[in-house]
Amino acid sequence: MPLELTILAWGMILLLVHIFAAAHVKTKQYGPKWNMGARDENLPPLNPIAGRLSRAQANFMETLPIAIVALIGVVVAGKASEWTTMGGWIWLAARVVYLPLYAFGIPVVRTLFFLASLIGLLIVLWPLLGL
Repeated sequence: MPLELTILAWGMILLLVHIFAAAHVKTKQYGPKWNMGARDENLPPLNPIAGRLSRAQANFMETLPIAIVALIGVVVAGKASEWTTMGGWIWLAARVVYLPLYAFGIPVVRTLFFLASLIGLLIVLWPLLGL
């Protein structure tokens, strides 16, 4: 199996981590009744950590489709290589580090890891651009 697909599978595990981390802290704030309910009521703003985890999840979900297309694309196009594997691992590793940096509210460094993840994605996408 191409390593790009393994990287993508781990990316899906990371998505689950994002989802459950955000849901856990929201449930701690709003309670289990909120978690199991329809969530129609107006609620106070999220506390800082819950808010950060929700924003980190949204950020991951914004860029995840790019990773999916890039990683599957190079496999389908027969353009997977050591470079695309390296780019995929850079993307995944940077996104793993990004989550706790965001959760703890660490500025600048968090942005640098986000940029590293984008560089990883560009490395994967490059062969698909036909340049």
